[in-house]
Amino acid sequence: MASTAASDDSKWEFSCDFEIDYESEENASMIFAALAVDKELQPDKVKRQMSVANGKLSVHFEAVEARFLRASFSAFADVLTLATKTIEQFGQGMDCHA
Repeated sequence: MASTAASDDSKWEFSCDFEIDYESEENASMIFAALAVDKELQPDKVKRQMSVANGKLSVHFEAVEARFLRASFSAFADVLTLATKTIEQFGQGMDCHA
């Protein structure tokens, strides 16, 4: 079984990490909650892990191919941008720095 697990782990050879500083635990948590409901469409090809700490949203992607990573990251960035703009417009004055 160990060899199966090792070969399974090796298929996730493409990855990307990024962090956005919302300077507010409340705003970062709202963004996290809004985005956490959208699961990956192909979980066998792309994994996404998110966390919030110190007012920052951290996101880690892993994929079996670069094209899946690019597509997933791009779609996520679009929704992240929308959620961030919504909080900027309707939330309590927010400054964020990527």
